[in-house]
Formats: sequence, C-alpha cells, structure tokens
Amino acid sequence: MITIYTHDATGLLAQKEISSGCWINVINPNSEEITRLQELGIPSEFITYPLDMDEQARSERDNGATLIIVRVPYYQGDEYDVPYSSLPLGIILTDRLILTVCKRENEIIQGFSSGRMRDLSTAKRYRFVLRLLLRTAQTYLAYLQEINKVVDALEDQLQRSTRNKEVLELLKYQKSLTYFTTALKSNELLMERLQRMQVFKTYPEDEDLLEDVLIENRQAIEMTNIASNILSSMMDAFASIISNNLNGVMKFLASVTIVLSLPTIITGLWGMNVAVPMARNGWAFLTILGFIFLTTLGTVFIFWKRDWF
Repeated sequence: MITIYTHDATGLLAQKEISSGCWINVINPNSEEITRLQELGIPSEFITYPLDMDEQARSERDNGATLIIVRVPYYQGDEYDVPYSSLPLGIILTDRLILTVCKRENEIIQGFSSGRMRDLSTAKRYRFVLRLLLRTAQTYLAYLQEINKVVDALEDQLQRSTRNKEVLELLKYQKSLTYFTTALKSNELLMERLQRMQVFKTYPEDEDLLEDVLIENRQAIEMTNIASNILSSMMDAFASIISNNLNGVMKFLASVTIVLSLPTIITGLWGMNVAVPMARNGWAFLTILGFIFLTTLGTVFIFWKRDWF
C-alpha cells in the first residue's frame, strides 16, 4: 500500500500524485508497487531490504539515494508468545522526496500520518528523519512502562501461585525485553554512524535534535537493561516461591492424612475379632471415643506448633 503526503500550513495532506517535497509511506508493497517506486530512481534493494523482518539497523548509499534502516518497536498483542517485538523501518532519502518502507503498520508511522505531530514538514527531509528517530526512542520508553505495569500485576499473582502459568507469562515479557535490547543497541550504532557522517550538520537545530535522539535512545537502553535484570531475578525468586508454596500444600495434606488416619487405626485395633481390653466393659465405647478425641487433638496441637497447618 502506497500513501503520499505533503505538508502545508494546516498540516499533512494526502495526495494522489508524487510531487517534490512529499512523503511516500509504503506498507508491505506488492511487485507492481515496487516497480512503480523504482521509476523514481530508487534501487529495488532499498525497497526490499526493510521488508526482511530480521534486517538490522544500518545505512547505505546508492545512485544518489540514502537508505536508513531503523528497528522500531511493535506491539503484537498479549496473546502472542512475544507481545512486544521490533521490526525494521526503512527510510529512503532522495533529492526530491522522502520514502518510508515497512512490512507492517506500526505506531511510529501511524503517529506521523495521523497529523498528531506538530511542526512536521515533509520538505525538511533530514529533520523529518530525526523526528522519526526521536519518536522511535520515545515509543520504546512508553512500551517499557507498559511492560513494567504488566509485570507488577503478575508479581502480585505470583506470591499466591502454585502453578507455572504466571512464570510463563513473565517469560513472554523477558523475550520482549531481549528483542528491545538488541534493537536499541543496533539503533545506537546507526545513530552514532550518522553523527560521524555529519549528515545533520546543515542546521544547528538538526544537530541538537540528533543529540536529543541519542540521549533518548541511551535512556531506553538503560531502562531496558534494568527491567530485564529485575525481571530475570524476579523469575528466579518466584520459581522458588512457587516450589515453597507447593511444599506447604503438600505438608498440609500430609498432616490432614495423618490426623484422619488415627481414628481409623484405633478403631481397627478394637474391632478385631479377638479378645481385646475392655471387651465386656459397658463404658468401653465412650472410653475409646475419648481416647480417639484426645489423641487426635494432641496430634493437631503438635502439628500446629510445628506450623504444619
């Protein structure tokens, strides 16, 4: 799908034709759309590289066009094995326009195309790229906060759990943090390379914005590392808690079994078809009941003192 945008005083406007200074947003293009884009002088590899879900962040130049691939955060849904992941977003710059290519719709592109971004100009190509990189780092931080909220909720459930369900839920978000760490580090290397290439040296505002992008990205890396370490330690701790909870349940059931077996043992002894004590005593039945009661009560008291109940 190809969508074309231009900018005026009112904001972003969708267009039908490609013009100078426009932004072309491409989502999962087919062969016909790729051929149409090649007519603009864009190498076909620049269009297909970002469609590979395993493509890492990097930059490349060819035939007067510049390709920048950045890993952006992507929320798949809590029902997936990895709720939060990342995917490559290609940014192609020519002397006339800017083009973004991605395999799937994502929050970064949706935020730009919706017109919610203020002071966004498609004609200022390099600043557009910097705003996109800044938005990417900020979205990582926002997703990290959502992950922390989910983990806190699971922590409350784990304290009472005797099953592995909650630990497996934590494992899903541990995987997400691993994907985030890998993507953010590759993005950092890309941004440092762009800084060394002095691509954004034309305007002082762009240089300052690049510094902001680097700071936000480093903050996202640090927060991801902290969250990952905490989550890893939490999973180890709660694995022990679940084992202890299960041991407590088994200890309680064993204690109840012993207490209930005492009356059976005592009555079984006096129920044998042989001569037994007090066989002709009229108070034998009540005496045996009293003995059973006292024995059971004493056993319960001992188990209670040992914290087995």
